[in-house]
Amino acid sequence: MTKLDVISQIADLKEIDYRNTLAITCLIELLVDKGILERNEIASKAYVLENQTLDQLRRARVKC
Repeated sequence: MTKLDVISQIADLKEIDYRNTLAITCLIELLVDKGILERNEIASKAYVLENQTLDQLRRARVKC
């Protein structure tokens, strides 16, 4: 794998990351616009998830 290949793959990942972020942002905006969620609910959940350990997240997923 050449340096150019690595740079190209990084550029592709940046594009994918941008598109994923855009899609998530659109979904959040639509949910807020339709009154399904409020921005503070999203912010609160993001705070909780960000502060959980990976092990806590795995255990929570198994319970569902």
